[in-house]
Amino acid sequence: MAGDITTIARPYAEAVFERAKESGEFDEWSGALELLAATASDPQLAHHISNPNVPRDRVQDMLLEIGADALSEEARNLVKLLAANNRLVVLPEIARLYDVLRTEQKGVRQVQVRSAYALSASQQKSLASALKKRLGEGVELMVEKDPSLIGGIEIRADDLVIDGSVRGKLEKLATELQI
Repeated sequence: MAGDITTIARPYAEAVFERAKESGEFDEWSGALELLAATASDPQLAHHISNPNVPRDRVQDMLLEIGADALSEEARNLVKLLAANNRLVVLPEIARLYDVLRTEQKGVRQVQVRSAYALSASQQKSLASALKKRLGEGVELMVEKDPSLIGGIEIRADDLVIDGSVRGKLEKLATELQI
């Protein structure tokens, strides 16, 4: 399902990014998308967005009212377009993809790092340095602690996945032993 949401959200994120590039309003769009994503992620509003019995124009009006003065006319039009196409549920993913595009434009690649234990600042710095050499561009680490990995780390940079976790190695071993 997550892949479907990304597939649906990508054209919208790319269109918003291109519009931001044309107008030079990167920060304005970042703020608008952040606000819309946070609003759409609110449990009560998310329930209304995903409920087919709630009229789309009602949900659209709620989002526009919450955004009121914070949304430009173009951002308001995006909300109307998403409502008309029954795509309001992908607002958080549009915001995430827009941030990825913006980071790439700066020549920096976002890398997700999951670690079984908290990484110190020096460990993060050396990891970023090693990834910069491997990827050939600047990196921005997004580190999260995940005890379910048992030990080690898992690194994701777009399609590149490096699984050095104990859990990943155990899963690989189980697959090879056909358990």
